[in-house]
Amino acid sequence: MSNISVFGNQGLFEHVYKNAPIGIALVSIDGNWIDVNPAACKILGYTQAELMALPATDFVLSDKVDNLDELVKMMSQGTDKFESERQYLHKNGNSIWAAVHVSLVRDEESGEPLFFISQVVDTTDSRVAEQKLQESIERYTSLKKYNHDAIISFGLDGRIINGNQMTEQMTGYTIPELIGKRISKLIGEQNLASVLNPAKDYTLIEKDITEIRHKSGKMVEVLSTLAPIIIHGNTVGYYIIAKDMTEQKRLIIEKEAAEKTNKAKSEFLAMMSHEIRTPMNGVIGMTDLILETDLSPEQREYIDIIKKSGTTLLNIINDILDFSKIESGKTELVEEIFGVRSTISETINLILPKALEKNLEVTTSVSPCVPEVVEGDVTKLRQVLINLLGNAIKFTPNGAITTTVKLLAQEKDTVTLQFSVRDTGIGVPEHKAPQLFEPFYQVDHYMTRHVEGTGLGLAICKKLVHLMGGEIWYEPSPDHPGSVFMFTVNFKVEEDVVETPEAETLEGVPGSGNALKILIAEDNEVNQLVLKKMVEKLGYNSTVVDNGQEAIEAFKRYPYDIIFMDIQMPYLDGLESTKKIRELAAGDRPPFVVAVTAHAIKNDREKYLALGMDEYISKPVSMDEVSRVIQHYRKMAEAPV
Repeated sequence: MSNISVFGNQGLFEHVYKNAPIGIALVSIDGNWIDVNPAACKILGYTQAELMALPATDFVLSDKVDNLDELVKMMSQGTDKFESERQYLHKNGNSIWAAVHVSLVRDEESGEPLFFISQVVDTTDSRVAEQKLQESIERYTSLKKYNHDAIISFGLDGRIINGNQMTEQMTGYTIPELIGKRISKLIGEQNLASVLNPAKDYTLIEKDITEIRHKSGKMVEVLSTLAPIIIHGNTVGYYIIAKDMTEQKRLIIEKEAAEKTNKAKSEFLAMMSHEIRTPMNGVIGMTDLILETDLSPEQREYIDIIKKSGTTLLNIINDILDFSKIESGKTELVEEIFGVRSTISETINLILPKALEKNLEVTTSVSPCVPEVVEGDVTKLRQVLINLLGNAIKFTPNGAITTTVKLLAQEKDTVTLQFSVRDTGIGVPEHKAPQLFEPFYQVDHYMTRHVEGTGLGLAICKKLVHLMGGEIWYEPSPDHPGSVFMFTVNFKVEEDVVETPEAETLEGVPGSGNALKILIAEDNEVNQLVLKKMVEKLGYNSTVVDNGQEAIEAFKRYPYDIIFMDIQMPYLDGLESTKKIRELAAGDRPPFVVAVTAHAIKNDREKYLALGMDEYISKPVSMDEVSRVIQHYRKMAEAPV
């Protein structure tokens, strides 16, 4: 007799039915409820009455078997059991997963189907865990598969477990060829022994793994990282992540070569600036002096031609140096407050003499909406305008040139101004307009026989405008022959900023010969003569020395007020000489030292002032510049201390 029968089958079934943690549902052959146990109600969050109000077939059918006849037929063909996994909707609205085991109860004598018993087990937690594990595996697989670095895993026995696609590219082996092989085949026995040595820190060893051996025998330079494989708190192997440094090293070498080339170019430009400007100083300076003498009309015409030719050559040098500096990225914005209208007026005045020579009408128009003062780089703005106006004058045989400024957009603290320079000149063929702003581009070789230039002016304008956050473009003149060049610039604006009046121009009124003590330190004889004659023309005496050491000795003998100090001189350069002279003048009123240099690249003024100079002028030196410097010193000297 069975031990179960001692307890009574009915009582045992009821106890298990009511207290089992597994949900049990009894469903008739025609799909109606018979009963459901408390565990099933708990799994789905319903009371018994609520649960039995739902379709009973949900507990016996599935996606694979979706009708009762099919289910009964299937169970009549050799099996009385059916298993599936499906989702249910919990009363709180969440979806849950459950494993469903359906069995068919038959009459013991006739074998006729009586009802279904459905056992329901909540598998939500395990299903969620399984999904997270699968997601984790897929993320890891994607990381390995699509990583740009080779990733190789190996065990503590030193044998390769797996690798990614990049491993195949780096090593030349397929992954099946590598699996089971010793990692020392790729990184060497010594490195493997160091990695597997528990007494050593693997993070220090990774620095020694600098090469991976390719199947062909060549070595691939890599940057390696080691990561332990930890399972249940124990290290069971390592990942080696190797980045191919071949391309990076090539780029580094190219970068270093480019930097050396740029440095050499900058040094060459600085040298050429000095070497070209020094004789140009003599040419232009002497023409200025000759023009101050009595000349016949024919002689004056010839001298004017020499001066114009020298000035043209100097402009070409300036263009090349400006473009090279912008190209190297060394040009920076200098923010200052300035008046828009006064800047336009000053710029027009600079080009007006050339326009009047060709009898051109020059007009300006500034919209009333344009602020009186803005903050930005006025020097670069003026440079763009001078370039555009200069081109307009070059290519306009007759007619007019108009400059307009209007407000394009305004925000809280910034404005966008649109500048346009319109001329009635020869214009630009439509098919050639797109190349206008390319370096060294000139529209027509025929034109170059009439006007001088490098073809860099518009390229410089484009780079300067972009540096100031704007755009520049060309438009054909819509209503008459000619061109329109337009550009935008963003400026800062501040409330309650009043445009300050421009400083009055100090007239170069010569004092007596003994009023100022002036020393000229210059190694080039022509430049010595030019500068000395200019000083004399302004009514002052001067002493000339050939180098920095002689300048120091001269200052020891006589405390000069102004020293025109050439920067590049033999024996002792201008900067070092100035430093020693200032040390000699300690406690007394120091001399006013003016840097005279052929290194006329933008921002050189700020550089030399920061190095201890009081003023800066560039070669070729003009009499106006010399006069300005002397008058600036006189104004300082006369100011109350």
